[in-house]
Amino acid sequence: MESGGRHIRAGAAPGIKAGARAAPRPRGVLGTMKWLPVVLACLQLAQGAVRISLRKGLSIRDRMRAAGVLDDFLKHIKYDSVKGHRPRQGSVVREPITNHLDSSYFGEISIGEPPQKFLVLFDTGSSNLWVPSKDCKSPACFNHAKFKPGDSATFSPGDGSHTVSYGSGAVTIVPGSDTLRIQSITVTNQEFGLSQDEPTQPFYFADFDGILGMAFPSLAVGGMATALEGMLDQDQLAEPIFSFYFSRQPTYEYGGELILGGVDPQLFQGDLTWAPVTQELYWQVALEQFAVGQSESGWCSQGCQAIVDTGTFLLTVPQEYLESILEALGAQETSYGYAVDCNDTQSLPPLTLGIGGAQLPLSPSAYVLNSNGYCTLGIEVTYLPPQDGQPLWILGDVFLREYYTVFDMANNRVGFAPSA
Repeated sequence: MESGGRHIRAGAAPGIKAGARAAPRPRGVLGTMKWLPVVLACLQLAQGAVRISLRKGLSIRDRMRAAGVLDDFLKHIKYDSVKGHRPRQGSVVREPITNHLDSSYFGEISIGEPPQKFLVLFDTGSSNLWVPSKDCKSPACFNHAKFKPGDSATFSPGDGSHTVSYGSGAVTIVPGSDTLRIQSITVTNQEFGLSQDEPTQPFYFADFDGILGMAFPSLAVGGMATALEGMLDQDQLAEPIFSFYFSRQPTYEYGGELILGGVDPQLFQGDLTWAPVTQELYWQVALEQFAVGQSESGWCSQGCQAIVDTGTFLLTVPQEYLESILEALGAQETSYGYAVDCNDTQSLPPLTLGIGGAQLPLSPSAYVLNSNGYCTLGIEVTYLPPQDGQPLWILGDVFLREYYTVFDMANNRVGFAPSA
């Protein structure tokens, strides 16, 4: 989910607050570190890479709709389309909330000694790790696992608090540090946030307890160290790389996999197409072209940008292009999205994105969502403003279910290949 506004000053290098590390190291994702190139010519799952099975629950949107609160919630969301997503001083940061609504792929971590377990959204669109605190009195915390600092022998409290403000409320976190475990990965003294207050809607309806951000440190609220930095610093990754596979037919028990420290060639077909990161905030790449069917739009002739975000479910498109896409697909706007005829979806054209010199198509079966016989497009308008004048797209799970995706921290690039 895009943490819009979690920026440092434009042009400033990503940084971590002084004293957060025992010893500095050269950094790559996370700055200008020069690793030896990751050798992918003879792809195999690296020894020591860790598989995390992702679960797939009902989306927050579906849960809120079933509870009869979705329509009213959506009516009251307000965005600050400029100030809300620009660098700002202090600890108050704003981000849109609707990107949470369809997020439903999550996995298990533990924090503390002895370990306390949590389900988290592994989110390439934000950078902070946070879980609910036992001190949180919000209804959203009542039905989720809460961290108990007093039960951990290795917990250290931090100073101050930080606020992430949404259109519908705010999440307040206080920093701390403790041992983070993800299967065989162990990171000691990992910084994380303990939420003190969360908006009831939408977090009450989330299957996951917290969020583990996997974007660049420059997006981290309060300059807190990211979990990936901790893994790299403490040599917990077999390779400086991670990858996602989302099942096209997910269940609660198996929605896909996150592989930390490796790539599994059995989960994709053909070769990886690599695209360099264009700005070290999100995992952002250049979108070279966009076509509906055989009709190349020309929209990206002057440049487009695309954020690769596991925390956003839909494919988001710039506002100025949305109407043309809806018209080409014969979609009608409704209160539940852009509806199409379920009996006519196979006649719809593919949507093709040009990235890294390759053509990456989405078939109608990928971008049309069928909910009990009611079909809508897996598309919504991009809620972040364009950067440097280039229209901004977000490649969420609708796209990522079709393409196995590799995040190469050594070389600051993203790789795509058709999912197996």
